Parts: sequence; structure tokens; C-alpha cells
Amino acid sequence: MSEDDGLLVVVAARPDHDRAGLRRILVSLCVTQVTSWGILYYAFPVLSGRISAATGWSPPALTAAFSAGLVVSAVAGVGVGRWIDQHGPRGVMTLGSVVAVLAVVAIAAAPTLPVFVAAWLVAGVAMAGALYPPAFAALTRWYGPRSIGALTVLTLAGGFASTIFAPITAALADLLDWRGVYLVLAAILAVVTIPAHAIGLRRPWPRLAETAPAVQRPAHIVTSRPFVALAVALALAACASHAAVVNLVPLLTERGIGIGVAAIILGLGGAGQVLGRLGYAPLHRHLDVRSRTVAVLLGVAVSTVLMAALTGLVGLVAAVVFAGVVRGLLTLVQATAVSERWGAAHYGRLTGVLLAPATMTAALAPWIGAALAAGPGGYAAMFWVMGAVALAAALASIWSVPGRGASTRS
Repeated sequence: MSEDDGLLVVVAARPDHDRAGLRRILVSLCVTQVTSWGILYYAFPVLSGRISAATGWSPPALTAAFSAGLVVSAVAGVGVGRWIDQHGPRGVMTLGSVVAVLAVVAIAAAPTLPVFVAAWLVAGVAMAGALYPPAFAALTRWYGPRSIGALTVLTLAGGFASTIFAPITAALADLLDWRGVYLVLAAILAVVTIPAHAIGLRRPWPRLAETAPAVQRPAHIVTSRPFVALAVALALAACASHAAVVNLVPLLTERGIGIGVAAIILGLGGAGQVLGRLGYAPLHRHLDVRSRTVAVLLGVAVSTVLMAALTGLVGLVAAVVFAGVVRGLLTLVQATAVSERWGAAHYGRLTGVLLAPATMTAALAPWIGAALAAGPGGYAAMFWVMGAVALAAALASIWSVPGRGASTRS
């Protein structure tokens, strides 16, 4: 019997109350991901203009503070992943929620720009312990071979973070100043996420013997050609994808489409992400890990080029929705990248290292896109360049799968 088969038997033999416990964990993480993403990530774009107007701090400086937080989250994520591998997610995700609340309060109270930047650096540490990577690690270990379904549900829920919290943040901003809005959001974050992580994740962390262990040591894996190729591929894809999202509205307005219509088209791209995540399971069944990774990254390239090349409204809408579908698939490609190649034993540590470059390029994408758009050809030229970057990602991913005997699939 293979290790995968043995794990499947263990899971199938669990009693009903154990399955109920897994559902409780999944529901808890869905709720905390929606809330954490909504407040730590999506509230800032809604409030940044009001912050600048009220304080006089320049928009680029505010965005730099936010992006610096993302870079910190990438670096801190490596240590968080290693801790989860050994001790489980409950402690670190609960602490991440506590730090997140303190960071949001500090953001709200920041009297000067340097203090505001420092508060976002602390928020970056909180993001490392509260957002997708630790939740992915939790579900990958607890759900074993059924983790694809659980990860799909989690990312579907997470996709509603902006849908829920952008309007809430905007509504609060009509009643309060930006500092008051962040204080209310901090209270919501405390009430929802701290108990959900502390209570909802109360479950023994499976011993490594209960999962398929990685054949190689983590230090050997992270220096191997497949791991490096995969890290490069995901970093390039993240740069192209985020640059396209951030600069989509300027591209559309450059082509004569009104801001209101452009915002609606951008929202349709978000709906496409839901379709992409729903479609990942069939893709997983019909394509091996190499083909699936190449296909999704190639989809990033094709959708970006289509947005650069098409000028008609209908064609652009179709391209944006397609780009959203691909982004939805890309999230799950990232979530399953390590477990499908090197097993689940060191998932947290390896995923932290793997996704750190992607998080950094995503944080830099707005500046990269703006710098390219400032040159000849404007935003259309920038989208062509990002399409080429995504194509390079797809090519790099061809070498991202270890040879036989070098990995254990979980």
C-alpha cells in the first residue's frame, strides 16, 4: 500500500465527530480569512485617499508603507511556516490576530508618517501569521489527501473579503474619519479572529508519521533546481498578475472607457476568480502537476496579452474575466505547490520560502507597472511587457517538478 493510500485509510476511518471537528476548523478559517484580508489588505485602498487628504502624507509614501508591510510578511512567513510544521497553527495564528489588532490600532493612532510606516511593518508580521499561508498549512496537514476540497472552499470564502469589507470600510468612512474607521475595524478584527483562532483551531496537530513525509531535507529542497524554478515562476507570475490588476482601470480609461464602467469591469474580474477556484478540482483531476502549473501560468500570459491587444468593450470584458479565472486558479496552484511535489511534512517552512519572492514582487508590482506605463506606449505597452514576464514564468515552471524518487506527494 502506498503512503497516499495509507493516509486515505486513516482519514476514512475517522469517526463522524472527527469530521465535524474538521468542518469546524474549515469554517473558523473561512471566517478569519475573510475578516483578516478585508481589514489588513482591502481596507487600505479604500482609505488611502482620505488618509492622504487628512494628513498631507503623499500617496506614494502611503503605498510604500503598505507595500513594506507585505515585504515583511514575506520574510516573517518563513519562520511562521517552520513553527507551524512543528507545533501547529493555533498558537501562531492566534498571536498573529492579536498583533494584527495592535497594529491596526497603531495605524489609526499614528501621529507621523514614520510611525505610520512602523505600524505597517508590524502589520506585516501579523499578516504572516494570519493570512493564507498558515491557513493553507493547517488544512494541508489536517485534511491530508482531501485538502484540495478544503483549500478550494477556503479560497472561495477569501474571495469575498473585498466584496464584504470594501463597502463596509467605505460606509464607515462616510460616518467617521479614517482613524475612527481603523479603530472600528480593529475592534471587528479582535472580536472575530482572536477567538476563532484560539477556539476554532483546538485540535491535536497530526504527527509527521501520519502524513507522507518529504524524502529530502528542507535545506536540500530549497536549493534544488525544481524549487528555485518554481519560486522564480511564481514570483514572475505574481508580478504580472498584480501589475495587471492594479493598472487595469488606468488602461481602460486610456482607451476612453469611463471610470465607473472600468470599476464594474474590474469587479467582473473578481467574479472570474470564483469561477477559477471552482474549476481547480476538475483541472487537478485531468492534468498532472507540471501540466497544470504551466497551463495556469500560460493563462496569466495570454490574459495579460489579450488585455493589451483588445480595444473593444466586449473583448476587454471577456479578457478581464478570463484573467480573473486564471488568478483564482493561481491561488490554488500556490497553495498546493509544495504538497504535490515534496509532501506535507515540511509544508509550512517550504511554502514560506517558496512564496516569499512572489509576495515581494506582488508588493513591487504597482511601481513596476507605473514605471513601465510612464514610458512610450503607455499602459498598453506595460501590459505587453507583463505578458512577456508571465510567459517567462510559464517557461520556468516546466522545470519545477522533481524527478522520480526526489519527492513524495501528499
